[in-house]
Amino acid sequence: MSHVQIGVIGGSGLYSLPGFEDSEEVNLDTPWGEPSDNYVVGTLAGRRVAFLARHGRGHRILPSELNFRANIFGFKMLGVDRIVSFSACGSLREELPPSTFVLPDQFFDRTRGRASTFFGHGLVAHISFADPVCPELLGALESACRAAEVPVKRGGTYVCMEGPAFSTKAESHVYRAWGMDVIGMTNLQEAKLAREAEICYATVAMVTDFDCWHPQHDAVTAQEVVGNLLKNSENAAKVLLAVLAGIPAKRTCRCGSALADAILTARDKIPAETRQKLDLLVGKYLS
Repeated sequence: MSHVQIGVIGGSGLYSLPGFEDSEEVNLDTPWGEPSDNYVVGTLAGRRVAFLARHGRGHRILPSELNFRANIFGFKMLGVDRIVSFSACGSLREELPPSTFVLPDQFFDRTRGRASTFFGHGLVAHISFADPVCPELLGALESACRAAEVPVKRGGTYVCMEGPAFSTKAESHVYRAWGMDVIGMTNLQEAKLAREAEICYATVAMVTDFDCWHPQHDAVTAQEVVGNLLKNSENAAKVLLAVLAGIPAKRTCRCGSALADAILTARDKIPAETRQKLDLLVGKYLS
């Protein structure tokens, strides 16, 4: 299998990618267990791409059940250095209607106790996460959305809630008062772990509906939401083709050196088992 540079995570409604050439399924067993599904590796728009269905094909895994560490580490094992994540979301803003693609540059955590770090067990590291999204990848995605003629908003805050139930109206109004823009259940942990793995990460938050704050929310039917999911999936494929053509071969961002000054533990105090488990991430800094 040739080197894979770009990873794609598909969310609700996006369980496969059309147009793959020479594709193969890769089953990986990571130090954190099994990812959500097999990775589908192939060539798309002339680039080697690895695709993972976040919730598994058939949508089998709840957001709170996702093995985020295995999913991101699996991409690292494949050699991926950039991840484009597609995710269904609800809108907290009137000006972000269904079928809009939002490219968040900030996250706000409302989850409870999810594993969101590779570190611990004798190895302490603190990454910088003030700007949680790769600006280089974000710019490429904005250009791709415009090239594909998909309504896009660059920037904004994605509030990551626990789920699986959606928000109460009280919660939804509070998030709006706090200045949040879209709401989902998955992307924060992916972003944190990708940064620890020194992988560029950006998410395409695809609006399917207004959250329950909206006066017309109760009139929205399941059929309408499904219709928006399908439309968003079609647009996601267009955006992906455009972004693959626009991502430069070499990275100029700082994502690839996120751990350079993050490891605090004295090298001779790191347990051998932990060092071995994390060698793919930190080996170059411990030698």
